[in-house]
Amino acid sequence: MLLCLTVSAPCLASGKRASGPAPGGPAHHIDPATLNKAVASYARWVDELEASGRVSGFSTAIVSGRKVLLEKSIGLADVRTGEPVKPTTVFRIASLSKAFSSALATLLVRDGRVQWTTRVADVLTYFRLRSDRATSRVTLRDILSHRTGLPHNTFDHKLEDNVSYQELVRELDQVPLTCEVGECYTYQNVAFSMFGDLVYAVTGDFFNHQVEKRLFQPLGMETATYGRAALEDSASWARPHVREYGHYVTLVPKPNYYWVSPAAGVNASIRDLEKWLAAQMGEDPEVLPPDTLKELHEPLVNTPGQTRFTRWRRVRVRHAGYALGWRVLDYAGHTLVFHAGAVEGYRAMIGFLPEYRIGLVMLWNCNCRAPSGLMPMFFDRVLDLPSTNWAKLQPGRG
Repeated sequence: MLLCLTVSAPCLASGKRASGPAPGGPAHHIDPATLNKAVASYARWVDELEASGRVSGFSTAIVSGRKVLLEKSIGLADVRTGEPVKPTTVFRIASLSKAFSSALATLLVRDGRVQWTTRVADVLTYFRLRSDRATSRVTLRDILSHRTGLPHNTFDHKLEDNVSYQELVRELDQVPLTCEVGECYTYQNVAFSMFGDLVYAVTGDFFNHQVEKRLFQPLGMETATYGRAALEDSASWARPHVREYGHYVTLVPKPNYYWVSPAAGVNASIRDLEKWLAAQMGEDPEVLPPDTLKELHEPLVNTPGQTRFTRWRRVRVRHAGYALGWRVLDYAGHTLVFHAGAVEGYRAMIGFLPEYRIGLVMLWNCNCRAPSGLMPMFFDRVLDLPSTNWAKLQPGRG
């Protein structure tokens, strides 16, 4: 475990919402004692989680600017063999993958290969919605912010029934729309993944290769990959698990959501995501320039249901929106840029406070919910909010 509890910073004015620095500009500061206490508390909570037996394997990191304040892994990558989770153990990160797609999109826009207002139907001749009018209105920005008008999670159930992406994306014209294009938020995986086809159309290169060349490699994300074969070729990779009769059982990774690679295809270790988190907080401007980050994190559509989705959101989140591959929450008066991901046997969460450049990422290899409460517990401590045991831990068991 890497643990750093020496932080130098002026005090934070308590109770005031900051407008936040421009990406790449100086961050607002957190009182060092407050931050040290938050990091130490979080480390203790992870120990309590391990002692509870409620998670098979778990890996996490706290990043401040470019500095990793905590790196901690517990449990097993594979309960059959007893292989432990390490900082370099690779997990599926599910929908955290969407932010890599949107980041690549900003780079292609900067290159002049495509525009945010590019109409998808002008590039992908197969694309059709229920009406010609709707078809002609969908832009690149719409598919990456879930504003296509299609019902929530269109065709996910068919994807899980082993119907291919190539077939499903050509059946979107059979689906009645929930709203006009651009006027409401409806989360997608199949439609979102048209971005991969668009990348090939405008670059002549495969989507995965573009992300690897323009994001993974320059950021030093050495174990980040796409696809099940690459996951299973990793030197250390976390097997998915489910709990049966009080014990965790190892599963075989399902391929289905790898078929929608732009939406859910990334594999990564906590070491990889430490670098990704730092870049999202403005620490790698040569890869993700400040104006790019501003575009990525600007909410484009309201998502009111996200204020009620979990207990901590009902209490802490005043407003929620979706940007480009990221959720943007008003967390007790502070901006929290956030996303979660889930596929069978894997869960992932990432979030950061851009005004303070402090963030947290968590990966685990079971369907359990307990770890998800750790993120708001940490940010509550950072922001000096009333303490709530969102993860329902039992203190003293660690």
